[in-house]
Amino acid sequence: MLRELRARKPLIHCITNHVVSNFQANGLLALGVSPVMGDEQQEVAELTGHADALSLNIGTITERSFESMLIAGRAAMKKGIPIVLDPVGAGATAYRLQAVKRLLTELDITLLRCNAGELAAIAGADWQARGVDAGEGQGDLEAIAKQVVDEYQTIVAVTGTSDLVTDGDRTEHITGGDPLMASVTGMGCLLSAVLAAFLTDEESTPIDALAYGLQMYANAGSRASKIALNPGTFQMAFLDELSKRQEAALYGR
Repeated sequence: MLRELRARKPLIHCITNHVVSNFQANGLLALGVSPVMGDEQQEVAELTGHADALSLNIGTITERSFESMLIAGRAAMKKGIPIVLDPVGAGATAYRLQAVKRLLTELDITLLRCNAGELAAIAGADWQARGVDAGEGQGDLEAIAKQVVDEYQTIVAVTGTSDLVTDGDRTEHITGGDPLMASVTGMGCLLSAVLAAFLTDEESTPIDALAYGLQMYANAGSRASKIALNPGTFQMAFLDELSKRQEAALYGR
């Protein structure tokens, strides 16, 4: 699947947050796909019209960027390409949560990629989170994810120390990665864009493509942690691992 992805080299339009845009673009390039990062309202529909997938990230959302997301999302729906939403810090403020719910309601979101705290905020579940961190809470994450699937008709991927992805009927669990991944800002944001790239694979089911992408990403983190022991060098090692032409060992096999 990775070999085919690199042969196709899909164009991923990212409307993302300014904290991670450089890392996100470099990560996509390392993977072997093409990023475009424009968010100006006057051009986002045209940019999305050229793209193979759209990745939306609310990390530093403003009214201007929110409107750009809606415009680009409508263009993606018209073209019939995947839309991935990363609801960064959805539970941190009422404004963020309202923006996420509007995007989920007004656009046909293919994948919601979030951490446990963001998922709980969207579902209205009891959870304690600070800012953009995952936090802690009681509840079955798979059940909460399926609740969001049912409510918004989207696939949900919940990532953290272990990952799950579900479309309501089928759920895959992914293990791997390394704690250092949580020490580098933008790891989740890049993951959302990477998953957007894998969703362009028309030969695989969305769940298969997403499970593959999640496992590949976790494996890259595990390999990078054997080379680098600190966050600065880990970030570089991780990008290097993404660039290697190795297929993922799916589901730990």
